[in-house]
Amino acid sequence: MIRSTARKRLLTAVALVTGVTLLAAGCSGGGSNGDGDEGASGGRTLNVWAGTQTPIVANFNPYSPNPLHAANGAIYEPLFYYNKAQASDPEPRLGESFEWSEDGTELTVKLREGVKWTDGEDFDADDVVFSHTNEAAKRDFVVSVEAVDPYTVKWTFDSPQFTSEVQLLGTSLVVPEHIWSEVDDLVTFANENPVGTGPYKADAVTEAAYTVVANEDYWAGAPQVKKVRYLGIDQNQSAEDLMTTGKVDWTAMFVADPDRITADGRLSMINTPQDPTTIYTCVSVDLGCTGPQTDVAVRQAINLAMDRTEINDKAFAGLAATASPTFALLGRDDRWISPDVEAESPQTADAAAASKVLEDAGYTKGADGIYEKDGQKVEMTLITVDGWNDYNAVGDLLVEQAKAAGISIVHNKLTQQEMSDARVAGTYQLMVGGITAPSLDDPFSIYRQWMTTDYTRPVGEVMESGLFNYVRYTNPTVDAAVDAAASTNDEAAKQEQYAVIQGEIARDLPYIPVVVNASQTFMDTKDFTGWPTEDDLYAFPPSWSTVSLGVVLSKLEPTS
Repeated sequence: MIRSTARKRLLTAVALVTGVTLLAAGCSGGGSNGDGDEGASGGRTLNVWAGTQTPIVANFNPYSPNPLHAANGAIYEPLFYYNKAQASDPEPRLGESFEWSEDGTELTVKLREGVKWTDGEDFDADDVVFSHTNEAAKRDFVVSVEAVDPYTVKWTFDSPQFTSEVQLLGTSLVVPEHIWSEVDDLVTFANENPVGTGPYKADAVTEAAYTVVANEDYWAGAPQVKKVRYLGIDQNQSAEDLMTTGKVDWTAMFVADPDRITADGRLSMINTPQDPTTIYTCVSVDLGCTGPQTDVAVRQAINLAMDRTEINDKAFAGLAATASPTFALLGRDDRWISPDVEAESPQTADAAAASKVLEDAGYTKGADGIYEKDGQKVEMTLITVDGWNDYNAVGDLLVEQAKAAGISIVHNKLTQQEMSDARVAGTYQLMVGGITAPSLDDPFSIYRQWMTTDYTRPVGEVMESGLFNYVRYTNPTVDAAVDAAASTNDEAAKQEQYAVIQGEIARDLPYIPVVVNASQTFMDTKDFTGWPTEDDLYAFPPSWSTVSLGVVLSKLEPTS
């Protein structure tokens, strides 16, 4: 699903009672976990929930669609860390420095020397070359990846790839060539005994939990927290109960009343909104979309009819941030926002303005108060996943807000699988859905992956993994501007192209912005120090966040 992993907080499937019972028995708070695994120098075990449900299956394969969270950052690492929480330079991990050629078709990286895999083998350029050229990881735009020397790697591309920097250096994890080159199927391999370079090593896996232990030979120094337990929890309420009884120390989930969780002073909460929540609209008639939402006037009217302040207050407990029609993150990405477009989506409803847009486009209001044109009423179906409570609330509120502007929306709640099937096949009209925020302070990845023709398929043709333009939006002007932005590393030149893109998408509204979703992280600041704070947001703090979870774990220290 294209909600972030943290959105698992809202799943309401029936809990597996045995799993929850095992969790409750296996960990406790208050400075002692009660199971004999305290350490004089490492303090007690850190208990984490990252969204995993029971039964837990041992899978530490970073190429798998659903590996255990610790694989992605705590065990395996990228070359550099890109902090999406704030504007900052990339932080060296397995790489030390990199340099682009002037035309963006070559990238050279100097690697960190002296790093060991946890089986004692040396890390070197062969590992990086394999990790970027194997069948599970190679990319079409890469011509070659070669080891210039044991600690230098050079990429050659078929076109300028400045904008692929994060993808190559920040989200691609490095695996040991001496092990993975012997694996027959890189995607289905469970990798139950992983060998990594990260701050932690796999320890034990049960259906209810799994543990990782400190890599005492870690290149950045041995972690101070010696054991971390990742829990399997099946319900949002179960996780809240474990938090309030001291049995979860780090998690990221939506809690409408966070003060109730933090009242005793053990846990602190930080909110770092990142991912836009939107109304997906199946846009392109040429690609097979049907319904009133294919008319830009209808999408513009919905945008004006929406009361985002009410939605934030009632669906997100006032914790969401203001969305921009440019899909730049306000505050962090302001330098990319064109002065020719509104920086913020309207926060209150304007039914009169919505009606005017429809009437100017030739719609007339029927006796039932609903607009129509050429015999077709402005009636659409909107879908959400049953049990995703905040999204369900968005749908219910939008039905009433749109009705005030003469627009009829029927809200249907489906299973997650039904929603996923409709999204990838394009067999929907409106859907409450999220957009994955970029890994750095630049909205380019949203423009390319969510809004260009190359990243979509006709309705009925299932979109394969890696394609995210679920709304079937095709706009040659946007495509050309994205291509132009991709070919330059000059900020002013990119701003010029972004202005073109933003003008188009702010008018066309293929995704109608709602809010930037709240991202609440709860952390035990009584028993552990070193967490990201509002004053030092050195990493994106959620416990599920790929790569950054390893950065956070490596900086934590027990208070005793």
